[in-house]
Amino acid sequence: MSHVIRRFRPEDRDMVIAFAAALPEHDLLFLSRDVREPRVVAAWLDAIEAGLIDSLIAEDGGEIVATAALVHDPLSWSPHVGEVRLLVASGRRGSGLGSDLLQGIFMIARDRGLAKLTARMTVDQTGSIALFEGVGFRAEAMLKDQVRGADGQSHDLAILSYDAARVAARHQAIGIE
Repeated sequence: MSHVIRRFRPEDRDMVIAFAAALPEHDLLFLSRDVREPRVVAAWLDAIEAGLIDSLIAEDGGEIVATAALVHDPLSWSPHVGEVRLLVASGRRGSGLGSDLLQGIFMIARDRGLAKLTARMTVDQTGSIALFEGVGFRAEAMLKDQVRGADGQSHDLAILSYDAARVAARHQAIGIE
């Protein structure tokens, strides 16, 4: 399996919607909006254009197999914080694709001067939690019954964080760029 990681472009809109529609609904519950909806993806592209979201896609053979986004708001009370959102096709999990996308997001976060990154997922998404913890995220909070699927069932939401400023300082101290 191979993939190419690149920026999400407006011409990718329909492929991103198709990618999201193929994912189990449970994989999308951590998102604040349903990215299977064309108007939501249009708003996503508008936010990219406005500089509020940096977004990457992984493509394999002309098909989108994963997306990653870094959401940040320089006008908020937390301009130093970015939220990471990652979606990987079911058949591509465990292949290193998520880690590759996260490395790209880390580089963007560094370029943006972000000191902290957060990620949200339902607590039963143990593979996602393991992936994020494997690259240095740590559990920070759990919100009980925070999201609800179409079936009406509520799910707890885990919030993980990554102290980018601390990691950068440690790398600088030992001479890693």
